[in-house]
Order: sequence, then structure tokens, then C-alpha cells
Amino acid sequence: MIHRLDWRDGLVDDTLIDLSHVVENGMVTYKGLPAPLICDFLSREASRAIYAPGTEFHIGKIEMVANTGTYLDSPFHRFADGKDLSQLPLESLANLDAVVVRHSLGARSGRQERRIEADAFRGLDARGRAVLVHTDWSSRWRTDAYFEGHPFLTSDAAALLVEKGAALVGIDSYNIDDTEDGSRPVHTTLLGAEVPIVEHMRGLEQVPDSGFRFSAVPVKVKGFGTFPVRAFALL
Repeated sequence: MIHRLDWRDGLVDDTLIDLSHVVENGMVTYKGLPAPLICDFLSREASRAIYAPGTEFHIGKIEMVANTGTYLDSPFHRFADGKDLSQLPLESLANLDAVVVRHSLGARSGRQERRIEADAFRGLDARGRAVLVHTDWSSRWRTDAYFEGHPFLTSDAAALLVEKGAALVGIDSYNIDDTEDGSRPVHTTLLGAEVPIVEHMRGLEQVPDSGFRFSAVPVKVKGFGTFPVRAFALL
């Protein structure tokens, strides 16, 4: 919980909800992509020979692909001439008004149940908002089940979200697209309209359907289309 001073009401309590996975050594995010290697560049023990007695530091090293953990896709991820991470306006990533759309797989998880159609967003006021899709798929994180049969948005749903003016779209699933469709229509539609995508989220069951702010800010890397984020909600 954090405290904020509001000129009308005095001291106000706000709650922060973490919506991102921990990045760990050897963790597989996406099947077929290498897991991150996290190690020492300079260990505390080795640093003692460099600094004054009683003084030590740790410098870590991480080797990973950009699509690791909870990450954000910029247009450059899909389009060579799209905006990369360094070109995304900060206001498109931080302190966004947000809404959650809930999708339940029910007892079965067949292809039809996995599809999140345009009707799920039809009555939604999405303009200028982060639209976060809660499927509870994150409960399978770090298991083999996470990689197979995940829920995904349809191309019509992506087109409707662009039409409605969504500022960002996130999902707690393995991929916002059907990974059996190599054309990746949802990435193509959203990123083509400069709507960032956040995948592999978690914790959306802890946030309300609306009335909160959302942030997912990656490192400002030039020539990169994707990078892990510390995604969070402010209630």
C-alpha cells in the first residue's frame, strides 16, 4: 500500500497489485525460445579485491531473448518500420485508465471455448484505456500445460479494440494470438495501429473490472521490439 496526498481528501491509501511474473534462471516463457541465464559478472567475493576493506558490490549478468517473463510488444516487433521500445510515448505505457474483461474456459478447453470473440468487447468503453483480458491461464505458469491449448483473441476482436480506441491490450495467456495461425492477425492488427501488447500477465483476479490505473514500462532500448516489464495496477 502507498500513501498519496489528495488536496480534497487529505492522505489517501492506494494499493499496488503486481501483474508480472518473476524472471528466474532457466525459466521457459515461450516453447522453443531459450530460457534466461542469470549469473554473476562480478561476485561479491571477487569485488572485495577491488574496493576498500568491508566494502563489496554485486554486478549481475543476464543473457536472454526479449520475449521473457511478462513482456510488452511494440510495433517494431511485427513491423520493420514500426516504433521500437525507445520510440513509444511514456503516456502509452504508464498510468493508463484500465478495464478487465473476464473469459472463462469452463469445464472444457476446446478450440471454440479458447476463442475470445469480438462480442466479449462489444459493450466496452475502451477508448484511451488499457484493456486487460483475464483468462486464469497464468495458473498454469511453469507447467507443461501452459504451452498447449491457450485462450486467444480473434482477428475480429482485435479489429474492434482498435476501432474502439484501446490504448493497450494485455492478456494473462501464452499468446494473444492463436499460435496455430502463422499470420498472427491479432499482433498484426493491434501493433499495426500502434497499440502495444502485454503478454504472460498474472494476478488479474486481484483487480476489479474497472476503476484502476495500469502501467507496463519496458527498458528504453533502440532497435528492440519487445522487452520484459514490471506490470502493475494502482487501485
